[in-house]
Amino acid sequence: MRIGIVGGSLGGLFVAALLHADGHEVHVYERAAGGLVGRGAGLVAQHEIFEVLRRLGTESVARVGVIAYERIVLARDGSVTSTEPTPQMQVSWDGLYRALLAHVPGGGYHMGDAVIGVEQSANEAFIALASGQRRSFDCVIGADGIGSVVRSLVTPTQRDNHYAGYVAWRGLLPEADVPTHAASALFERFAFYFEPGSQMLGYLVPGPSGEIAPARRRYNWVWYRQVPGAAGLRRTLTDAEGREHPYSLGRGEVPAEDREALYKAARESLPPPFRAVVEAEPTPFVQAIFDHESSRMASGRIALLGDAAFVVRPHTAMGAAKAAGDAMTLVAALRRLPVRDALVAYEAERLPVGRRVSAYGRQLGESLQPA
Repeated sequence: MRIGIVGGSLGGLFVAALLHADGHEVHVYERAAGGLVGRGAGLVAQHEIFEVLRRLGTESVARVGVIAYERIVLARDGSVTSTEPTPQMQVSWDGLYRALLAHVPGGGYHMGDAVIGVEQSANEAFIALASGQRRSFDCVIGADGIGSVVRSLVTPTQRDNHYAGYVAWRGLLPEADVPTHAASALFERFAFYFEPGSQMLGYLVPGPSGEIAPARRRYNWVWYRQVPGAAGLRRTLTDAEGREHPYSLGRGEVPAEDREALYKAARESLPPPFRAVVEAEPTPFVQAIFDHESSRMASGRIALLGDAAFVVRPHTAMGAAKAAGDAMTLVAALRRLPVRDALVAYEAERLPVGRRVSAYGRQLGESLQPA
């Protein structure tokens, strides 16, 4: 079959690579003009990701990463209040992206032309591109994330994401930029700090090209902080040029006064090691936390996959794994059934999974939501 995939991040690449391996003609449409290399840090390679890579013959990609040998919780003064010996490996997001992209034919990954609409008839599905072109397929898969265009066709009355009342401030530092006293407390560990309405965590991840040797890695920190109300969210997501963004601000987009306010808050409320890594980050970025649960994952010849169907909170560390599970289920259904029947079977199997992961994420983030 000829299959169109909207969204060229990990979810779109999981399903594109598997479909291509099954002999289908795949076309992936990614709106970013330069692709997505350099956008990610590290992620936990759960078993669904290993299984996709095993099926593609490249599972070694997920076996090279940075290991955190224990989980610790810090007190306000920087002392360790609890330790749990639970080793966990963070693999390179970029390395995984490159490995999956290598399994998509050269002419099958289209960049810089956004999909602005999706339609279907009894026998075909269509995508409309910002350039004015229109493409037809046997099936279209929406893997276009939190701002999904495809979602509006599958669940037209259920398109919106629901703000959870807090945001994730983030930093990603070269290992050498982490102050020595912070490195000795935080490296080789998955570290946490909890206070009412706030949560801080951090861990080492591979370097920008997948480096895992000491001095070549990066330190990834995430600070969840409450920002109540729509007005507060709009203010937080207004960039240095005065433009409002719907979901996040990237590196270099945070206004100087907000960056300084973040450093001040870190000095006032974080343990010394975490305070140091926040202040060492010259270009922090911020992501608002949203929920979305679709009541449907398919309609006719069109399916939703990953965050297009269920936006789950990052506390779960299951977003990529959920997308990989969706991809394997969808490809298996298309292997044994006609398109429309396959998508019905896919929806029946993956809707309960999405609901379960969403509920788990809300449970983990409950203490961060404003009263």
